[in-house]
Amino acid sequence: MVGQIIRNISNLYTVKYENNYIECNARGKFKNKNLKPLVGDKVIFDKEKKLITELLPRKNELLRPPICNVDQALIVISVKEPNLDKYLLDKMISIISNEGINIIICFTKLDLLEGLKKDEINEYIKYYKQIGYDVVTNNQTEELHRLLKNKITVLAGQSGVGKSSLLNMLDNTLNLKTNVISHALGRGKHTTRHVELLEIKDSLVADTPGFSSLNFHSMKKEEIRDSMPEFEKNKDGCKYRDCFHLKEDDCKIKELVKNGEILDSRYANYQKFLKEKDDENDQNININFNKK
Repeated sequence: MVGQIIRNISNLYTVKYENNYIECNARGKFKNKNLKPLVGDKVIFDKEKKLITELLPRKNELLRPPICNVDQALIVISVKEPNLDKYLLDKMISIISNEGINIIICFTKLDLLEGLKKDEINEYIKYYKQIGYDVVTNNQTEELHRLLKNKITVLAGQSGVGKSSLLNMLDNTLNLKTNVISHALGRGKHTTRHVELLEIKDSLVADTPGFSSLNFHSMKKEEIRDSMPEFEKNKDGCKYRDCFHLKEDDCKIKELVKNGEILDSRYANYQKFLKEKDDENDQNININFNKK
């Protein structure tokens, strides 16, 4: 039979088929082939033996959170407690969009801001909309339901930003556990321990464990550059076709940054991304040289 994995706890997988659910184990051959079934996988399973026997081809895959076959990602980012992390936001956008997954950005906890800080966040919201992303705040329930409808959506964001609270707001029958922020650490405690696809109205939404780090292992430097839509849109204005918008002369992107048409923070984060990729490559070279 064919079904879809909607939950994974340890090595036990919940497979949904024809509005039914069955708990399955996975065949040992997956481990031998260094394969691991993921939430979102379409699978062939043996109903009598309660055993997943085959994984069907995936259209996309994320490692953090570990999930596949999703239509879009809802990146949840708080503006306070924990404070807005623009670097993490842009990093999540680049890595997730490189997998061909559409991005929605949800800013939370705006009620904790006052005056100029709130105005600053509104400018960020305006900018991300301008470069092509759907952007909402956590109190825009109707808009969120519209964006999620008939889609498989993964929630992404560090712990403590309000992912579980957001899901509880979208469906008050879920009663997902939430937790308070650790003021000593400046981040939330993990309240979600596993990945699960939740049925919310006409949508499937993945609640996932929080995370605080990502890497560019699977991306080339060109892909990092091209994951910035405002760079991609204006690249024809650069003197060089393969411009990386760093030290090259007659660079349209650097001009737009200087004129304030591209956010300083976006450009600064892009520079950090490329340095991170260079450092990663240097580390891999050293590892290869050290092999006996």
